[in-house]
Amino acid sequence: MGQSSGRPERSKNLELTLSEAIMAEANQHNIKEEAKEPKGKDLKLLSVFGVADLKNRAVGLYNVGQTCCLNSLLQVFLMNIHFTRILRRMVVPWQAVQKRRNVPYQMLLLLEEMQCGKEKAVSPIDLAYCLSAYRVELFVQHDAVQLFLTLWNLIKMQMKKPELVEELNDLYTIGVQEHLACQECFFETKRRSSMLTLPLPVLDTNSHMLKTLEDCLQCFFCPEELTDHNMCFCDQCGKRTPFLQSMKLVHLPQVLTIHLKRFCFRSSGYIHKLSHYLPFPENLDFSAVLTENQCQADDNEKAAWQYELFAVVAHSGSASWGHYCAYVRSLTECKWYCFNDSEVCQVSWDDVKCTYGHSKLHWGQTAYLLIYMKKHPL
Repeated sequence: MGQSSGRPERSKNLELTLSEAIMAEANQHNIKEEAKEPKGKDLKLLSVFGVADLKNRAVGLYNVGQTCCLNSLLQVFLMNIHFTRILRRMVVPWQAVQKRRNVPYQMLLLLEEMQCGKEKAVSPIDLAYCLSAYRVELFVQHDAVQLFLTLWNLIKMQMKKPELVEELNDLYTIGVQEHLACQECFFETKRRSSMLTLPLPVLDTNSHMLKTLEDCLQCFFCPEELTDHNMCFCDQCGKRTPFLQSMKLVHLPQVLTIHLKRFCFRSSGYIHKLSHYLPFPENLDFSAVLTENQCQADDNEKAAWQYELFAVVAHSGSASWGHYCAYVRSLTECKWYCFNDSEVCQVSWDDVKCTYGHSKLHWGQTAYLLIYMKKHPL
């Protein structure tokens, strides 16, 4: 279940911005309301999100074959207005067979059904069949991190328009700089790389339980000594030497996905779930958590490192079986919802905090993915 620890011609394609149903309804609404003065709150929301985004409703997804993991991730994607803005501008495939195999197009159809219908839940079966062509099978227990990376890469690969791919990268990609320094000659190599998630340990190097999310971040960015059998070959010294390995944060995206490594390998070779209590804040300031030595960013970049929690993908059960649900904060309503397949209900922050975990409830609900949203993007 868990991991221990990734332009056709316009004559041939249709560019989809808003669905015909949403556009028709928006036009009808404008005709009826053009003589009226919009309310202050509605005007503010419209200026930020737009007509189609305001129709985003909390609608459930039926479980069509152990799809609780897929359903939870879809809710996190489709409740994110910044993502759906990109999705609505994709190039629609021309042929029917291409439409059936195109993941972002099937997500767009599902989004429209969720927003335009009156049902409390809809079926993601067409998208599930689409994903089965890419080895995301039904009736299989999927890991949320692996499935998130699979979905994201399929969306990126099939989005086609370069400017949308760039926007998708900007929305989700974390920038880091890896450092590797020989401890004998002190020669250092640096390499820039990108990540889609921050895979944070929940145990320190001595296998002690970390107590807060901030502790997990500090542990992740703490330099590590590579000695004994972990030594590296140094070109300057001409031999294997001890090295100091570290990682510095360069850039944080608007949507930050944190992977809490709740699953680990035991000496027996079995995967074990770590369910201990680990609180995470509703508001997170990275510039206050990390030290100067753990960052490689200018002041303007770090000024935007203030985040607010947007979603939690929680897992209940063991490492070999379990169930997923998602807690998502509506960006238009500023209310928390729990999406448990077809069941959707409004919840409080105290309900979200129930995913912190408990050392005596090994099969209880624990946060596995945390999705934070920038408060003031650049």
